[in-house]
Amino acid sequence: MAKDDNLPLFETKSGKGRILFQIYSLLIFVGTCFIFAYRLSHIPAKGEPGRWAWMGLFFSELWFCFYWFVTTVVRWNPIYRSTFKDRLSHRYEKALPGIDIFVCTADPVIEPPVMVINTVLSVMAYDYPPEKLSVYLSDDGGSDLMFYAILEASRFSKIWLPFCKRFKVEPTSPEAYFRTAVELLGEPVLAKEWSTVKMLYEDMKKRIENTTKLGRISEEISKEHKGFNEWILVASRRDHQTILQILIDGRDSKAVDIQGQPLPTLVYLAREKRPQYHHHFKAGAMNALIRVSSRISNSPIILNVDCDMYSNNSKSVRDALCFFMDEEKGNEVGFVQFPQAFENLTKNDVYSSSLNVIMELEMPGFDGNGGPCYIGTGCFHRRETLFGKKYKKNYKTDWKRWSNRSVEESTSVLEETSKVLASCSYEENTQWGKETGLKYDCAVEDVLTGLTMQCQGWRSIYFNPERKGFLGVAPTTLLQSLVQHKRWSEGDFHIFASRNCPFVLGYKKIPLKLQLSYCIYLLWAPNCLATLYYATVPSLCLLRGISLFPQISDSWVLAFAFVIFLHRAYSLGECIWFGGTFKGWWNDQRMWVYKRTTSYFFGLLDHILKRLGFTKSAFVITTKVAGDDVSRRYEQEVMEFGTSSPMFTILATLALLNAFCFFGGLKKVIADLETLVWERFALQILLCGLLVLINLPVYHGLFFRKDVASLPTSVSYQSTIFALLVCVIALC
Repeated sequence: MAKDDNLPLFETKSGKGRILFQIYSLLIFVGTCFIFAYRLSHIPAKGEPGRWAWMGLFFSELWFCFYWFVTTVVRWNPIYRSTFKDRLSHRYEKALPGIDIFVCTADPVIEPPVMVINTVLSVMAYDYPPEKLSVYLSDDGGSDLMFYAILEASRFSKIWLPFCKRFKVEPTSPEAYFRTAVELLGEPVLAKEWSTVKMLYEDMKKRIENTTKLGRISEEISKEHKGFNEWILVASRRDHQTILQILIDGRDSKAVDIQGQPLPTLVYLAREKRPQYHHHFKAGAMNALIRVSSRISNSPIILNVDCDMYSNNSKSVRDALCFFMDEEKGNEVGFVQFPQAFENLTKNDVYSSSLNVIMELEMPGFDGNGGPCYIGTGCFHRRETLFGKKYKKNYKTDWKRWSNRSVEESTSVLEETSKVLASCSYEENTQWGKETGLKYDCAVEDVLTGLTMQCQGWRSIYFNPERKGFLGVAPTTLLQSLVQHKRWSEGDFHIFASRNCPFVLGYKKIPLKLQLSYCIYLLWAPNCLATLYYATVPSLCLLRGISLFPQISDSWVLAFAFVIFLHRAYSLGECIWFGGTFKGWWNDQRMWVYKRTTSYFFGLLDHILKRLGFTKSAFVITTKVAGDDVSRRYEQEVMEFGTSSPMFTILATLALLNAFCFFGGLKKVIADLETLVWERFALQILLCGLLVLINLPVYHGLFFRKDVASLPTSVSYQSTIFALLVCVIALC
C-alpha cells in the first residue's frame, strides 16, 4: 500500500502516428514552396490582364499557408491523458474536497425548463459524497417558471439520486436515461421500482411543460414555496431584485433522500438586474455565482456547465480530481477541460457540429503545447484561479483547510446575507471582470479567462475519457450554426486585436507554441478574406478568359495537384479516423466554405464596427429546442433555410455567381475545342465546379424546394440580381 501512495494519479501519453504526420507536413511544405515559386516566376507583366487578380491570389495563398502552419503547430505533438480513480479513492476518499457546480440558463423559451432540470439532476447524481456537492442554478431570465421547475427537481431528487445508485444509472439525466434504457423485466421488485420512478419523472415533466405552456404560475402552485413571493416585486426580466433561494440545504440533517442519505445543496439564483447597469451576459452571471457560492459552500473546485450539457459520466468529478490532487503535478493545475460533445448529431453531421477534429486532435495538441483553452462548459476550475490568484513555485494546496470550513447561519439568514453579492452595485469600483472572475467586454469570455489563467502561471489539462463527460444539444438549423460561429469568430478576433493578444499578454509567460496555437481560433474571422477571394475571383476570371493557374500540360500543375490531393486526402482520413463518414466529411467541407464566407465575414465586420463605435456587444443564445418539422428535416439531413438573412443572401449570391461562371467557362471551352483553350482553364473550371457541387443544397433551396424551409423568394431575387450584376461588371 505504501508503494501505491507514491504512484501518480494520472498518466500522459503522446499521440500515435506522429511520424506519419510529420512526413505529411514536410511534403505539404515542399509542395507549397513550388506553388510560391510558380506564383513569383509567372507574375503577369504590367498592363497585362489579370495582374492584380494574380497578386491577390498569391496573397490569399500566403494566408492559407500561414494558417496551415498554425494548424500544424497545434497538431504536431498531441498528448492524451488517463486517470487512476482507484488510487484517488484509496488515498483521499475520506478527505475529498467539496465541489461547487454552476449551471447557467438565460431564457426559459429558448432553453426549456425541463432540459435545464435534467442537467441539474444529472450533476446532483454524481458518484461523489453528496454532502460535498453544491449545485447552483443561475437563472438570468429571472423566470418564476424556471424556479418552479427547479423546485420540482429538488423534490424529485429525493427519489432520483438513490435510484441512480441502486441501478448504476448512466447517464444520470432522467430524460436521456429513460429515452435509451430498456425496461427491466427480470426481478419483479426492481422492475416495479424502475417503472414507478419513470412514471414519477413523466408526471413531473408533464406538470412543468403544462405550466410552461400556460406561461404563468397558478395561485395554487405559488403557495407551495415562499420563493414565489419574490416575483411580486419583479418588474420585468431585466428589472428585478436578487432572488436567491436555498432549496436544499446540505447542512440540514433533514435534507435527505427517501433512503435517509444526505442530499447535495441546491441553490437557485437570479441576480439583480437594473436597466441602468450592464449585466455582462454569461460572464456576469458566472461572477455572481462565484461570489454567492463563496459565502454558502466555498468549495475549492468549481465545475461550470451550460444548461443543455448534462452529465454523461457520473465519475467525471473523480477524473478531474486525479489531476488537481496529484502529489507531483496537481498543485500547478488551474483548470481541467472536458470535451464538448453532442447527443443529437445526425449520422453524417449535416451542419458539421460534432467538433470531432477539434476535440479529438486539436485540443490534445493544445495540451501538448502548454494546455487547452477554456471553452466555457464542462470545465473544472480551482476556485483560487477565478479569484485572480497567480501561481507561485512550490505552491501547495491545503485541502484540509477547505474541508474544515463550515457556515453557522440559518438557511434564511444565509439567503439574505448572500443576496448583496449578486447585486448590480457590488462590482462597482472593483476588479471583478478585469483581474477577478471571468473577463468582461468579450463575446468569448471563456477563452480570454482561460488565457489569463495560463499567463498567471497555471497549467490547464485536457481530459477526454472514453465515455464522454457531458453531452449537449447541437444546432439543428443552418442559421443557428452560422450565427453561433459568427459570435465565436468575432469574440476570438477581438482578443487577437487587443492587448490580450496571446503574443502580448502571453509574452514570456506561456510558450510560443501555445501562443501560436491560440491563433487557430483567434484568426477565424480574417480567414473570410482569403476564402471569399478564392471563391469569387478565379471564377470571374474564368468568365473573362483570364488564366490564374498553370495549364494542364505544364509541369507546374503537379505542385497544385499534389498539395490539393494530399491535403484533402489527409482531411478525409482524419474525419474517418475519428468516427466520421465520407458524406460527413463532404458536409464538413461545405460548412467550412459557408462559415468562412458568412459567419467569419460578419464576425470581422462586427468587430470593425464596434471598434468604430457603430454597434455594441450583444449576446445571442443558441436555441436549444426545435419544432417537430424542423427536427424531422434535421434528422433527414435536409438543410434548413426558411428565413431571410444577410448570411443566406451571401451564400445564394456566391452559389449563383459560381454557377454562372462555371457554365460561362464551359461554353468558352466547348466553343474553342480546337485551340485547346480548356488546358489553360482546367484548374479554374475544377475549382468553380467544386464550388457548384458544394452549393447544391443552396440551388435546391432556391429553385426546387417548395416547403417552408426553402430559401425565401426575397433571397432568390436579391442574390440573382447581385450575382448577375457582378458578372456584368467583370465582363466590362
